Amino acid sequence: MPTTAIATAIDPNENIDTLIASRLLALRQAQGLSLADLAEKSGVSKAMISKVERAESSPTAMLLGKLAAGLGVSLAQLLTEDNNPVRRLYKRAEQVVWRDPELGYRRRQILARSAQSGVELIEVELPRSTQVSYPQWTGNPYQQCLWMLEGSLRVDYGDERFELEPGDCLNFGVDRPLVFKALGRSACRYVLVMSSAA
Repeated sequence: MPTTAIATAIDPNENIDTLIASRLLALRQAQGLSLADLAEKSGVSKAMISKVERAESSPTAMLLGKLAAGLGVSLAQLLTEDNNPVRRLYKRAEQVVWRDPELGYRRRQILARSAQSGVELIEVELPRSTQVSYPQWTGNPYQQCLWMLEGSLRVDYGDERFELEPGDCLNFGVDRPLVFKALGRSACRYVLVMSSAA
């Protein structure tokens, strides 16, 4: 029944930090990792991981990236529930939105990965001159395709550097460190399509 599916969707206005806290704890425990184990794998202190797991700290994009890399999961797995039912239609008002508390970086989960499609869609808005860095993922690598919608963006994929304008498309993975930097005098907006590595 459609109302049941809608009822299980996450209200973007609810506290996303609580969701991140529960997801981080569940993913860490599912892998049998202690706080010390995850701290070693991610480069994030035990104290900070504990604060995030208790929803006492709003994590930044960089911190979430380190935690996701340490766990070997996609960033989306820290920001969305595992048990959302598969549907045909995902209304904008039901899509999970997360904003970096320091940078203002905004991430909208358009479509969570499912076993049926194997793909995930994310819309990102990066404020003017903002830079976000992510480490190389340690496990479960995946591929990304970035489609530039507005503004200008520089992407450093390991030692390779790419500059994108609206309409440009870039294919890359998470097997190298990544840096995204908004260029020019305005914010930029792009869509990421993610799929499992071949």
